[in-house]
Amino acid sequence: MEFEQMQQRARAVRSRYAEVEASAYGRSWTTEEVMLGFLGDVGDLAKLVQGKAGVRPREDLDEALAHELADCLWSVLTLADAYDVDLAAAFTSTMDELDEVLAGD
Repeated sequence: MEFEQMQQRARAVRSRYAEVEASAYGRSWTTEEVMLGFLGDVGDLAKLVQGKAGVRPREDLDEALAHELADCLWSVLTLADAYDVDLAAAFTSTMDELDEVLAGD
């Protein structure tokens, strides 16, 4: 899947979540609430990384890790969309900057 397709898919899923939230809570989540959900996902990811290190083993570790990484990516895509950040361009620019820094060592 191309990056723009991922962004569109994340946007579509966020829109569906907004509908569910509006039905359940009378409004959709704010950007701040999406960010708090992302923080929860990062905490879950940290536990799974511990599992890969043998500290928190579980039978479905690889599947759970892949799922949580995808959840985190969805949150990043959703936040970038909410703030009109061209994430593909920002990623390229940031990697270029890091390459320059690393080349200077």
